[in-house]
Amino acid sequence: MSLQSAIEWTDATWNPVRGCTKISPGCKHCYAQTFAERFRGVKGHPYEQGFDIRLVPEKLLEPLRWKTPKMVFVNSMSDLFHDKIPDDYIQEVAEVMVQAQWHTFQVLTKRSQRLKSLLTTKLRFAARHTHIWWGVSAENRKRGIPRIQHLRSTEIAVRFLSVEPLLEDLGVLDLEGISWVIVGGESGAGARPMKKEWAISIRDQCQAQGISFFFKQWGGVRKSLNGRELDGRTYDEFPTFGRETSGLRSTRLVNIDIEKKILVRPTRFELVT
Repeated sequence: MSLQSAIEWTDATWNPVRGCTKISPGCKHCYAQTFAERFRGVKGHPYEQGFDIRLVPEKLLEPLRWKTPKMVFVNSMSDLFHDKIPDDYIQEVAEVMVQAQWHTFQVLTKRSQRLKSLLTTKLRFAARHTHIWWGVSAENRKRGIPRIQHLRSTEIAVRFLSVEPLLEDLGVLDLEGISWVIVGGESGAGARPMKKEWAISIRDQCQAQGISFFFKQWGGVRKSLNGRELDGRTYDEFPTFGRETSGLRSTRLVNIDIEKKILVRPTRFELVT
């Protein structure tokens, strides 16, 4: 079965990689690391190794076995484009996504330069599929704006931004070619506050340019108390080929031939050292 998600903008998560390392201010209070480290040393637990980077090839084929169309957040507990993950393994993940076209896959990274490099070379075969959405995080101007530029320079079908945690006013954004923008505040212990005007600025720019806008949360130490309303309403917009149409995709492609096609490729990998 798929791992159902509490994340507001997806249905399920798929983690063929576990673990990551921090590279920018948005990583400071990483929820995935906090969760994983709770189970370090717990024998038999998926996160027995804590947040150490680990390939999980036995999970590669999972989406092919999920019969019901879903929106799937890829590597909610890692970053597919981490420099320790081999190119060939990333290609394996992309091949499964291409085959499982009844789902919608959401791939999010902070390592936008590698995303750009691979989508123009080894992952070019997956770039133009409308059921695979490629996104970058943009928590502040210094780190976020360059990532947006890297994303926009790739020839892909669907681009999205996760502006979470939003740490400052991003100013005027070049959103040409962007289909979807998620905005949210940081949550959990030590959460840094998000100002209302920062979120409204991004919402207004999306509305002016016809871009789907999703307001995920205000965040805070107790995020459930702060809710998800912005200016008195919720914003749960998706691109027009998103959640409302994903259920129309055929499940007839889930068959043994697809699984055989994927299985003939190697399933043993080693991390790049």
